[in-house]
Amino acid sequence: MSAAPASDLALFWAGVIALAILVYVILDGFDLGVGILFGTTRDEARRTALMNTIAPFWDGNETWLVVVGAGLFAAFPAVYAVFLGAFYIPVLLLLVGLIFRGVAFEFRGRSVRMRRLWDRGFFVGSVVVAFVQGAAVGAMMRGIKVHDSQFAGGTFDWLHPFALLTGAGLVFGYALLGAGWVVVKSEGALRDWGRARIGWLAAIVFVLIGAAFAVVLGADAGAVAQGHLRDRPWGWVFPAAGVAALAATALAARGRNDVLPFFCSVLFFLCAYLSLGVMFWPYMVPYALTVGSAASPDASLRFLFYGGGVVLPVIAVYTAGVYWVFRGKTPGFGGEAHKRRS
Repeated sequence: MSAAPASDLALFWAGVIALAILVYVILDGFDLGVGILFGTTRDEARRTALMNTIAPFWDGNETWLVVVGAGLFAAFPAVYAVFLGAFYIPVLLLLVGLIFRGVAFEFRGRSVRMRRLWDRGFFVGSVVVAFVQGAAVGAMMRGIKVHDSQFAGGTFDWLHPFALLTGAGLVFGYALLGAGWVVVKSEGALRDWGRARIGWLAAIVFVLIGAAFAVVLGADAGAVAQGHLRDRPWGWVFPAAGVAALAATALAARGRNDVLPFFCSVLFFLCAYLSLGVMFWPYMVPYALTVGSAASPDASLRFLFYGGGVVLPVIAVYTAGVYWVFRGKTPGFGGEAHKRRS
């Protein structure tokens, strides 16, 4: 399928959506990761401390997912329609998981008899959200069946061994981000608890990446080979840098710098994201709809440009303001109460 030329406005909105996805993955990734780590301990004080490290941020982080959805719906409606058709069940599970996370976050501190339910909801919701996001990415890497700008595949096409491995990989990847965030925001025993988990989480992510690569070589090489990494050898610098960043994350956890492990894990996600960009571009739905062929008319994109020029800076300033106001360590947590083993 020949790529239709993309207008400047279409490229602008594709860039906005790409940036919003990256910001969402990093910001909501670490608070989903904290939710995943939350389920690995039964220490009540530690669980409360973990939730307090993300309390000022978690709901604002999800705003960027709304930006992505609204941007696709308005600027690239064909992509929105195909994506929902291909991933109807994952999107439904994503919404259910986000609802359970939000409800559990608000209710667990106000309910004694049902706290165990809300704790499980917070953990399971975090795992489900992370898994379906990773599985969707894996399914997109294999390509999505599209005919006449409509999804032409089956309901369960996304359930493939490669996609299941990428889903599991993102669960542990988000947990790695979350552990780095715990080290950044806490001190004392809680910081040590988070630091101790970074090494083995990085190792699990590496093993899952290797397993996914083995699946590609053994059973799915034709599907994933549709991407452009083979045609763009310079793009291999990003996967290589990602592996190096993953190793650096594990090594940084052995030091005493509280910020470096989180920074290295963010760098790993950035390299992985850029690798996908090299693989997919110029497709927004691999490997069927390009930026140019899926974009709304320029008149619509121009109208959106003026609205986005007001809304997007407000969201960015609000996000930056929250992180500035609540910078530094979370006070009152990480002391003796967390020295018990889970």
